[in-house]
Amino acid sequence: MTSSEGETPSPPGQLDDTDQAIVTQLRADGRMSMRALAERLHISRASAYSRVERLHRDGVITGYSAVIDPERCGYGISAYVYLKVSQHSWKSVKQRVLEIPEVWHGALVSGEYDLVLLVRARDAQSLRNLVLTKLQTVPDVVSSHTVLILDELAPDRAQQ
Repeated sequence: MTSSEGETPSPPGQLDDTDQAIVTQLRADGRMSMRALAERLHISRASAYSRVERLHRDGVITGYSAVIDPERCGYGISAYVYLKVSQHSWKSVKQRVLEIPEVWHGALVSGEYDLVLLVRARDAQSLRNLVLTKLQTVPDVVSSHTVLILDELAPDRAQQ
C-alpha cells in the first residue's frame, strides 16, 4: 500500500505531497480542525486523522505552540547574541543558556562563534543586564557579540 488512504508509514524524511501539505497547513494554524484540514486538502477526514496521527507517531510533528507578538507581550527589544565558548564545553553552556527565560531559541553554529541565541528583553537596560550579567557570566563563555534586531520579516515561514 502507498501512503494515501491506506496508511503505510513513510521512511524518515520521505513525506509525500499530502503529508507535506498537512505539515504546511498545521504550521500556519495548529488549531485547525481535522474537518477544515481535510476540506482544504481535498482528502477524507479519516485520512486526515490517520495521517496526522502517523506524523505524530513518526516524530514529524512534535507538538504545537502559539506564535505570539513579542512586543505585545512586553518584549520591546530583540537581538541575536553570538557566543564563543571554551573548547568541548558547548553542551554545558547550551544547557545553562536555555534555562534563561529571555533566550527564545538557540543553535550550535559553525564559524567564528559556537552558539547563536535569539533573545528578547523588555528594554535596552534589560538587554544589557541579560548580556553582561546572565550570558557573559556563564562558565566557559569566552566572548559574546550582540546584534540588535531592527525588524522581523515573519515569525514563521508558513505564515508568509
